[in-house]
Amino acid sequence: MTDPFTVAIVLIAFLAFGGLSMGLAMICGSSVYLMMKGFDPSIASETLLQGLFNSYTLLAIPLFILAADIMNIGSLADRLLRFSQALVGRFKGGLGHVNVVSSLIFSGMSGSAVADAVGMGKIIINMMTKDGKYTPSYAAAITAASATIGPIIPPSIPMVLYALVSDQSVGYLFAAGMAPGLLMGVVLMIMNMVIAHRRGFETDEKIPLRDMPMVTFRAFPALMLPVILLGGIYGGVMTPTEAAAVAAFYALAISVIFYRSVTAGQFYQTLLASARSTATVGILIAGALTFQYVVTRENVPDALAAFLGQYELSKVTFLLAINILFLVLGCILESGAILLIIVPIFIPTAQALGVDLVHFGVICVVNAMLGLVTPPYGLLLFIVSSITKQPIGRVIRDLWPFLLALIVALLIITYVPDFVLWLPRLLGYKG
Repeated sequence: MTDPFTVAIVLIAFLAFGGLSMGLAMICGSSVYLMMKGFDPSIASETLLQGLFNSYTLLAIPLFILAADIMNIGSLADRLLRFSQALVGRFKGGLGHVNVVSSLIFSGMSGSAVADAVGMGKIIINMMTKDGKYTPSYAAAITAASATIGPIIPPSIPMVLYALVSDQSVGYLFAAGMAPGLLMGVVLMIMNMVIAHRRGFETDEKIPLRDMPMVTFRAFPALMLPVILLGGIYGGVMTPTEAAAVAAFYALAISVIFYRSVTAGQFYQTLLASARSTATVGILIAGALTFQYVVTRENVPDALAAFLGQYELSKVTFLLAINILFLVLGCILESGAILLIIVPIFIPTAQALGVDLVHFGVICVVNAMLGLVTPPYGLLLFIVSSITKQPIGRVIRDLWPFLLALIVALLIITYVPDFVLWLPRLLGYKG
C-alpha cells in the first residue's frame, strides 16, 4: 500500500514545480494525506484557522509590509539615500558603499529584502549606472547582496516567522540580528572597496561636509523611525506587533504631513499592493501550519533526531550541515517556505545538541536570506535582473565575490554564538 506521507510529499513537489504557490501545494498535499489516513479533511481547515487567528505575533507581518510600501512611494527612500551618500559616498567605490549603507538604514524600517531591492535598490541602481561609472550588472549584484541585510537587522518579517515555529521571543530575535546585520554590511563594503580598486572605479561626487547638517536634518524624521521602533520594543513600551503598527502610522504621517509626498490615490494603491503581499505570505503560512500537523502526526522531527543521533554529530558538524543544506535549499525554495517547513524539523535536534534557539534562529534567517541570492533561482537575482535589463548570468558573475563575503560572515555568525547573543543578553535574555 502506498504510504500517505510519501504521496503528500510527491504531490506537494509536483504542484509546486508545476507553478502552484507553495502554500496552496502544501494545503492540497496535507488534505490528501488526511483523506488517505481516514481522518476528517476538515482537520486541515481547523488547524489552519487556529494557527492564523491564535497568533497575535502574525499581525506584525502585514503592518511591516504596509510600512515598507509607504516608504517606497514617499520621499523617505530618496532622503535616506542622500544621507547615505553624504556619509560614505566620498570613498573609493562610493556609490557601492552608499548602496550597502542605505540598505542598512532602510532595513531598520521595512524588514523585507524584496522591499529594499524594489524600493531603495531601484533608485541606487539608477544612480550607479547613470554616468557609466558602474556596469549595470555590478550595480544589480551589489544591490541584491545588500538587500539580504534587510531581514537580519530589526524589524524582520522572517524573524517573526521563526518566532512562530520556535516559540521564541520576537524581541530577543530582533536584538540578536543587530550585530550579524552590521557584520554583513561591513564585509560587503570591504569587498566593494577591493573590487573598486581592482577595476579602477572612479571616485563619485562628494557632498561637501558643510552640507551634512542640512542633509541630516532633511533625513532626520525618517532616521528616527528605527529609533522609535527599537526603543519602544526594548523599553517595554510596546510589543513587536504594536511597533509594526506604529511603524506603518509613522511612515504615513511623515510622508503626508512632513514631506508632503503621498497623495490619496498613491495611498490607496499602496493599500492594495500591501493586501496582495499579505495574502501571499498568509497563504504560505496557512499551508505551512497545515503541513506541520502532518509532519507532527508522522513524528518526523523525533525520527530525524534519532537518525542523526546514530552518527553522533557534534554541535559544530550539525551547524555546518545545516548551513550547507539551507544554502542548497535556497536554490529551489523561497525563504518563507524554508523557515516554516524545514526549520521546525531541525529544532528538536538543535535543542538536543545544546544549540541556543535564538542563535539558531539567526543562523536560519541568514541562510534563508542568502538563498535569495543563491544561483540559479534566487528571487532577488530575478528582481535586480528585471530592473537593470541584464541577463541573469551576467548578474551572477558579478555577484560571486559578494556571496563569498556573505558566506564568511555566515561562518562567523554560526561559530561565534557570543557575537550574536551579547546584545540579547544585555537586554535580559537568559540563554
